[in-house]
Amino acid sequence: MTFLMLALGSVGGLLSGLFGIPWWAQFIVAAVIAVALIMTLRPPLLKALRKGGDPTRSNIDALIGADGSVVRTVSSVGGQVRLSNGEVWTARLSPITEQRDVPVGEAVLVTGIDGATAVVVPLERKPE
Repeated sequence: MTFLMLALGSVGGLLSGLFGIPWWAQFIVAAVIAVALIMTLRPPLLKALRKGGDPTRSNIDALIGADGSVVRTVSSVGGQVRLSNGEVWTARLSPITEQRDVPVGEAVLVTGIDGATAVVVPLERKPE
């Protein structure tokens, strides 16, 4: 949209040139029109564009808060987990947890993503 506003400012400069205005004044007219359009027209257009956006989280945002189970013992150094979406990720324990290792089959919760590694914390077991 910014380029559209700059193009419309250029059209304003072109039209002013057709009336015999000097080149430097054409430049000023184009700049003033472009800035005015960017400041006044662009914000409502962006608001209207975002109004119909999809609220579903995607990519890394969708993984944070996902649960999973340990496939290979997870420690502060590494391990592997299978997330609820079926993907297997390398994982490591979050520094906020005191537990040393999470054994295979235990449930975990993703608290962050660091590169290609899921940072996880163990989920508390419900008493049976």
